[in-house]
Amino acid sequence: MKEMLNFKIKAIAANIRNTREGLNYTQEYLAAKLSISQNAYSKIELGYTKITVERLFQIATILGSDVHELIETEKVVAA
Repeated sequence: MKEMLNFKIKAIAANIRNTREGLNYTQEYLAAKLSISQNAYSKIELGYTKITVERLFQIATILGSDVHELIETEKVVAA
């Protein structure tokens, strides 16, 4: 069960990173929008930081994405 949870966390992190890169946004840009450091944001994309639902909604809003698109793990190969 823990392996599956870790996979899903990594897949969500990869979705966030892929969406950000698709928009040509930098980590620094998203970090500034979230009022956190670039290092803290990087840890989100690496799956090291467990994010809150509120933070997930904030990221989705900045990326102009639906939360469901970011949490979809069926089609993602985690980095």
